[in-house]
Amino acid sequence: MKKVIALLLVCLFISKAAAQNNAMDTITRYIKVPAGYLMVLRQGDDVLAQLESLAIKEKIPSANFAGMGFVNARFGFFNFETKEYEPKEFNNVELASMRGSIAWQKGKVSIHAHGVVTDREFKAYGGHMLGAIVGTGSVEILVTVHDKMLERKMEEPPGANVLQLEE
Repeated sequence: MKKVIALLLVCLFISKAAAQNNAMDTITRYIKVPAGYLMVLRQGDDVLAQLESLAIKEKIPSANFAGMGFVNARFGFFNFETKEYEPKEFNNVELASMRGSIAWQKGKVSIHAHGVVTDREFKAYGGHMLGAIVGTGSVEILVTVHDKMLERKMEEPPGANVLQLEE
């Protein structure tokens, strides 16, 4: 009997979690506006993945974006000697500003984002955004679409992917 009750509780928990995930899947995350798109992301959304998904779904040739909200962020400082990012995480912070661009590289979406977050003591931290998950609240992003397809290519020096303006 205890096993049956435990199994029923597990099934109830799984179905409730699935219903919540399905509800999140049906939430509109962006709308078309004259400049491009306005996104409103909610708790648990992956900010960079949502931008990538938007670029693919809407066939965005290139764009710039600006955003703000509440996140758990992972920033990286690019070490030009090792050619790797030195990461640091900041949880439960306010995204005071996020700016970036959407381009393409080898047929795939290429997001380049930088941001500044602040904590409850109003200390600010920032850098290249390696990742961000929406925390409590939401994140609002305005994506300004351009009419030209822009690509990123690895350039030496500096040993980094650089946005190309030539077609």
